[in-house]
Amino acid sequence: MDLGLRGKKAIVTGATKGIGRAIAEVLAAEGCGVGICARDAGEVEAAVAALSATGVAAAGAALDVADGDALNSWVGDMAAKLGGLDIVVANVSALAIAPDEASWRRDFDIDVMHTVRVVEAALPHMEKYDAGAIVVISSVSGVQIDGAAGPYGAMKAALIHYTAGLSRRLAPQGIRANTVSPGTVYFEGGVWNHIEKNDPAWFKKALASNPMGRMARPGEIANAAAFLASPAASFITGANLIVDGAASTGVQF
Repeated sequence: MDLGLRGKKAIVTGATKGIGRAIAEVLAAEGCGVGICARDAGEVEAAVAALSATGVAAAGAALDVADGDALNSWVGDMAAKLGGLDIVVANVSALAIAPDEASWRRDFDIDVMHTVRVVEAALPHMEKYDAGAIVVISSVSGVQIDGAAGPYGAMKAALIHYTAGLSRRLAPQGIRANTVSPGTVYFEGGVWNHIEKNDPAWFKKALASNPMGRMARPGEIANAAAFLASPAASFITGANLIVDGAASTGVQF
């Protein structure tokens, strides 16, 4: 299926590994120019080189998304280098689960405010076109009470609410906004790979909780995000797409 992304320009935060890297790769494979960011300059450089090798325009920079000025500058720079912006994918998370105040602050600054800032910085560029798309990566922890209840779950819930509000605000301009809420996602160097090595009992329990008998691969989340970002989803906005292999038990209203 041709998603209609060829020639579009996208930015993806946190795109050197895991879900973010997979999203950037799927968008590039569909012919979309991609701008990325992450903390590690070497990893950004390597990811940009790999994306460029697919034949699309690619650019990137190392930065801390909690730095509002740096994030705003990056958005403008990517728009200039790519020749505009059609798609924004906000993917970075602090993954702070502990109930202490520092974790609440970190999740708010990185998960919520990074998303708000990257969207607001991108909108002046996106408003020049008539079919923009915003995709925010949330989590099933934002729609159910689980082991990540507390700052992580609360901020992921806030992202779903924020994005649904964006969908109403931006619909008259032809800009869509949706969230993707992954369940457990496994990749080398990721959270669940770390848990597998350091807390095998927890890992085994999490694995057993999924009716499909496995965790998601980053590419499976990326495919969902790319679809929502694409013209193939032209009348989908304000939705929260859960991608968890039927692990969650809640019903969305």
